[in-house]
This record gives sequence, structure tokens and C-alpha cells, in this order.
Amino acid sequence: MSTSHDSLFTPIDINGVPLRNRFAVAPMTRVSATEDGTATAEMARYYERFARGGFGLLITEGLYTDRAFAQGYRHQPGLTDTAQAHAWRPVVEAAHRHGARIVAQVMHAGAISQGNRFRDGTLGPSAVQPRGQQMAFYYGQGAYPTPRAMTEEAIADAVQGFADAAGRAVSEAGFDGVEIHGANGYLIDQFLTEYSNRRTDRWGGDASRRVAFLLAVVGAVRAKVGGQVPVGVRISQGKVNDFAHRWAGGERDAEAIFGSLADAGVDAIHVTEHEAWKPAFEDGSDSLVGLARRFAPKVRLIANGGLHDPARARAREVLNAGADLVALGKGALANPNFPDRIRTARDVAAFDPALLGPIANIKPSELAA
Repeated sequence: MSTSHDSLFTPIDINGVPLRNRFAVAPMTRVSATEDGTATAEMARYYERFARGGFGLLITEGLYTDRAFAQGYRHQPGLTDTAQAHAWRPVVEAAHRHGARIVAQVMHAGAISQGNRFRDGTLGPSAVQPRGQQMAFYYGQGAYPTPRAMTEEAIADAVQGFADAAGRAVSEAGFDGVEIHGANGYLIDQFLTEYSNRRTDRWGGDASRRVAFLLAVVGAVRAKVGGQVPVGVRISQGKVNDFAHRWAGGERDAEAIFGSLADAGVDAIHVTEHEAWKPAFEDGSDSLVGLARRFAPKVRLIANGGLHDPARARAREVLNAGADLVALGKGALANPNFPDRIRTARDVAAFDPALLGPIANIKPSELAA
């Protein structure tokens, strides 16, 4: 067993929460909750497989944060009341029973919501129609509608929703920490993106100003959960509705975003790219992982994106670039016991796209594996 291989199985902690290895399960929307957003026994079995299979950290799918405009999809789970929070307890208990830790990812869909039972229409930082098409495997169809620009009151409500959901995740559901979803085109990412945020007030401007909404959420969540619970943030360039997007300001934007998060005292930054080891920008050589490490040198760093190759070459590459953990999505779906397979030198199965189609809900075959 090589030193590089060994490093994937060394323990680490995030703000005092111990992890047995460097393998994490990436958040993946599976639209398998009840219509009213309650986690199910089927979902508990789904998450338990990853803990039983050797992953050190599980990150849940995005959980909507309020009963206004946060919900993004039909059958998406939420964290808006005690009943929804308590429904996650069996998931948390199963993860702990098998030696894993689990954090709740909290999200607000904003302008790209395509299934909200609470409100008609959508909200975003500006009244700009989102690019791309709604996702059929999440019950969507056609173009996204143009959102209404958020008022100061709506912004304050959204920030409070993140904080309240995070509080329920820790105090009522028992999660080990919280990840704020700031990636993939959802509301926080809409504030970070120059073409979807055309505001001229304190929430808009260059990247150093567009990060204000994210920092407001981080501050509110930290105030709610306290300093002893890990608080992380997921960041990306690409979006579910604009896959190839790159930050217009290049490394300057990376410095503004990652540097601000470091200054805000987040415990982890979760960087996700389609291929996490590749240069973030055409005129540079550093990956987004490398840039996050440069501008947030003391923050735990999770890397996600194409890192499930059986030879582990890509995982080693991002670890060498500064990542502390490697998060797997498709690799975990195809191999819920990926860490155990790697540790015992067993073959790794290829991902079957049928798992996510025609609807991306949990399939019976997954629970039988």
C-alpha cells in the first residue's frame, strides 16, 4: 500500500468532529421524500449503505430551508419544522452506528426552483431569467420563469431561513454539522454570479460585494449553531443550468470568495467542479481546489468532481493540491462501499446512468445492493 493510498485512510477532524478517513459522500438530490418534504425509511436505508461501506463523512442532499421560496423540487426533503427535523434522526443514528459522521446541507433554490408547494413564482437577486432548461429527472419541464427581484425583506427572510434550518439540523435532528449550499446555480450562487446579480445596492457589484449575501448567511448560521459545530460552504463555478460557467473575474473572484469565507471563519469549503483536478481558468494552471487552498490556507477543504477513478490518481492529485477530503457522487452511487473496496483492493463498479433516470429518485435496486 503506497503512502498516497494510505493518506486516504488517515483520520482527520473538522472543528473537533472526528472522521475515520478522507472519503466523503457528495450531496446528491434524489427527490425521494414525501410530498410534504419528510425524509422516509427508504432514505434512511439509502444513506446507511454509505456509512456501512466505510465513508467517513456523509453530506446530505440539499434540504430546503423555509416555507416560502426555498423549495426547488417536488419530493425534496426540508428542514422547516420539528417534524421534518425528527424524520432525519434515523438517518443520523444509522450513520453514527456504522462509524460515520453526517452533516446536513441546507439550500434555497431561488430563481431555479422548479417545484415549490408553498408559493407561485420564484425569487432571485435580480429579475433575470435563468439560463438553460428545467431538469426532467427532477420533474421539471421547459424554460425557467423570470424571477422577481428580492426585496430587503425577502433577503432577510431567506437568511433567517438558512439559520433556522441549520439550528433544527443540529439541535433537533442531531446532525454533526451543517453545509451551506452556495454552489450549482442555486440562490447563493445566483448572488455570486455577475449575470444573475445585477443589483446596484449593497448586495451587488463586483465579486467582493456579491459575496455579501453568502457572508450574511454564514454569519446567521454560525450565530444559530454556535462555534463548536462545523459549518461549511459548497462552492462551484458551473451550475445545473449553466454547466460550463466560469467566474468572469478569474482568480480575482476566487480570492474574493475563498478569502472572504476564510475571514468569516468557516470550518470547511467544499469545492465542486466537473473535473476537480483541471485548471479553473484558461489563463492559469491552478485548479479551483488549488485556488481555494491558496486563499483559504487554514480551512478544511473538500474536493468533488470525477474523483472516483479506480486507480485513485485523480484523488491523489487533488490531495496534493491541498484538499483534505475527497467527495464522491457517481462513484458512491455505483459503489456505496467504495472505501472498503479500495482498502481491500476489490474492483470498483462503473456508474450506471439508469440510476438517475427517468426520475432521479432512489431505486429499489440501490437498497438491495
